[in-house]
Amino acid sequence: GRSPLSVCRLEVLLEASLHLPMLKLFPWRRPAQQILTLDPNISSLLPAQQLLYVCRFLSQSQSHSQSEDTYDPPFSPAYKPLKPKKNEKKKIYDDQASLDSRKYQKFPVKSDLPFDFRYSYSETNPSVEPIGFREPPRFSPFGPGRLDRKWTGTSALAEQPVDLTKVAEERNAVLGEPLSEEEIAELVERYRHSDCTRQINLGKGGVTHNMLEDIHNHWKKAEAVRIKCLGVPTLDMDNVCFHLEDKSGGKIIYCHNNILLLYRGRHYDSKSRPVIPLMLWKPYAPVYPKLVKNVADGLTFEETKEMRNRGLNSPSLMKLTRNGVYVNVVDRVREAFEIEEVVRLDCTHVGASDCKRIGVKLKELVPCVPILFKDEQIILWRGKRDQEQDSSSLILMELTSPQML
Repeated sequence: GRSPLSVCRLEVLLEASLHLPMLKLFPWRRPAQQILTLDPNISSLLPAQQLLYVCRFLSQSQSHSQSEDTYDPPFSPAYKPLKPKKNEKKKIYDDQASLDSRKYQKFPVKSDLPFDFRYSYSETNPSVEPIGFREPPRFSPFGPGRLDRKWTGTSALAEQPVDLTKVAEERNAVLGEPLSEEEIAELVERYRHSDCTRQINLGKGGVTHNMLEDIHNHWKKAEAVRIKCLGVPTLDMDNVCFHLEDKSGGKIIYCHNNILLLYRGRHYDSKSRPVIPLMLWKPYAPVYPKLVKNVADGLTFEETKEMRNRGLNSPSLMKLTRNGVYVNVVDRVREAFEIEEVVRLDCTHVGASDCKRIGVKLKELVPCVPILFKDEQIILWRGKRDQEQDSSSLILMELTSPQML
């Protein structure tokens, strides 16, 4: 015998009381604003005073549920953020500063470095012109509109003329007086060990352009940098040392096998370091003339074929490993050519590209003639040296004969 009005009041109160514990257990299911609301049809049936009581009750329960349980799911521990340490704070600050500096850096970047920008300085020969490109030369690895130099496909040429005497004077001013033996011994003892934190790994790419930026970043906090060389560049360590000194402006104070120490100089100032624009990606290597000819120079086709078969059947002089240290390979090949005419190098697991790089290096350093690259084997021919020596000895004998005298 209850009136419809009282039934509506009881339903509203019962619905509100049932939703409160469910909100505490499952606060992520539905927001409190969607649950604790009155239907406009029910609110029209309630008197004004009772409607005010119901609204107050709903608003209090809504604020209570939001403050306690809305942002804290059940069965999850409260998260307390750890305070960063001093070193982490400094690192975060340095990273943010570097990001800000890059953000507000003006493009195109202008660099006063007195040399052409290349991907690799020690593993490319500017005198050898490519016969084709694997990507259009208009795509600069420095990014579109980020450098004031034009990319030619292999290098970004310096537009301004270079005064070599001025460059040498500036470099000597930064290096200062030569280090004494005691100072060199102290630096070597500090940086030559394998646990040195100031180390740069030099791989088959050789002295790359972005490596110069890494060297200056290390020089900001250390006097010298330890450089560990592996792979094809170790065939010619003199070339690596020359390009490191020439492109960075430092001085090699220690060289043992494949370990180098590059000194920054007495008067080096990180604030006045040169501007080095970074390459954003590695450019594709261009297409160069064929290294191995079908018929070697000075031989016929049959003689070339015979030399290749003899080299494949001969015992290998030495076995090279991938990313190994090839410091003594040139001397070993030269000694072998004093006895043998053809030499085979076993380059199993080295890779086809590295085999060709090794062949190009040995062709210039020994010198010799690569006549075959097959199944990761390198066959080298010493060339016609005997005939040249015989002809030169005959010329000397004719010049020193008593008739000529």
